[in-house]
Amino acid sequence: MQHLDILVIRQAIEWQHHQQPVWLCTVLSTYGSSPRSPGALMAATLDGHYCGSLSGGCVEENFLQQIATGQYQEASQVVCYGEGGITPNVPLPCGGKLDVLIEYLSANTENIIYLTKILDAMDGRYALTKHLTLPYACDSLEQRGVVCASHVERRGKDISLHIAATSRLLIAGLSNVALYCADFANSLGFEVVVCENRSDVLDNLANQLNPTIKLLQVFPAKFIEEGGCHNNTAIVALTHDPRMDDLTLMEAIHTSAFYIGAMGSKKNSSKRRKRLRNIADFTSEELNRIHAPIGLPLGSKTPAEIALAIMADIVQKKNKASDSNKLIN
Repeated sequence: MQHLDILVIRQAIEWQHHQQPVWLCTVLSTYGSSPRSPGALMAATLDGHYCGSLSGGCVEENFLQQIATGQYQEASQVVCYGEGGITPNVPLPCGGKLDVLIEYLSANTENIIYLTKILDAMDGRYALTKHLTLPYACDSLEQRGVVCASHVERRGKDISLHIAATSRLLIAGLSNVALYCADFANSLGFEVVVCENRSDVLDNLANQLNPTIKLLQVFPAKFIEEGGCHNNTAIVALTHDPRMDDLTLMEAIHTSAFYIGAMGSKKNSSKRRKRLRNIADFTSEELNRIHAPIGLPLGSKTPAEIALAIMADIVQKKNKASDSNKLIN
C-alpha cells in the first residue's frame, strides 16, 4: 500500500526526533510471488518497534531479531530473502524472493532533513531521485520533473530510487458511491481526500466516512485550483449535481491528474460534454480526458458495484502509466 509508505517515513522522522536510530528498509526487487512491490518501505528501531512491511510477517520477525543482535550497522547494505537468497536465508510462505536495501540512520538533524525531503516527494511537492553506492550512505537527493511511479534502478553497487508522489484519489462530493470508493481506495493504498462543502450532505453522510480518510469542507474546484492535485492524482466527480461536477471537471482538465472521471449515464455524460464545450471552449482532446460514464463496464447496479468498477478503471490506468518505469538490474 503506497499510502502506508508515507506513514513509514513520518514514523521514522518521529523516532529520529526522539533520538532513536532508525533502520530504513526498501524493497529493491522481487522474484516470483511477493506481497510487496519494489519501492515498498519499512522502518524499525532497536527496541523492536516497526512501521510498514516487507512481506507477510516472517521477514519482519527475522529482521528485528538481526538488528537486536547488532547486525546491519553499515550505512547501507542489501540482503536477500527467500529461496536461494544469501544471508539471511529466510523462506517466504509464497515461495518468492526479494532483495531489500537496509539503511542505518543514526539519530541526527541531517537524517531528519533527509527523511523530510523523501516525505515531501511522496506528498507530491516534487519528484526525487535518491542515489547511493553500497555500503555508503545516500550521496545525493536530486529533485526531478514528473515521474509517473516510484521505481528502482540497480547497477552493481549503485542504486537509484526514483520517488514519485503517492497515488491520491480526490473525491469531489460525498454520495453513497463516494463512500464505497473512499473505502476501496484506502484499502488499495491510495491517499484519499474527500472535498464536500454542502452542509446538508455533510450532516447525512460525513459520519459514515472512514475516520482515517481526509475530509475537507471545501468546494472541490477550489481545492483543485489551489494546487490540491499532482500527476499521480485521480479525480472523480460522483454527485450527479452539475453545479459541483461541472466546475470540478473544468478545473481538473487543467491539472496533470492521470485520471478524471464523472458519474452519469451516457445521455447525461453527453449533455455534460456539450455544456463544458460551450462554457469553457474545451477541445475534443481535453474533453476526452474525462472518463464518462465512469468505470469499467461491469454491469454494476449497486453503489458498491459502481464504486468497484470505478476503482478497477483507476487502478488499470495507474498501472498502465507505470509500465514504462521498470526495474533495471
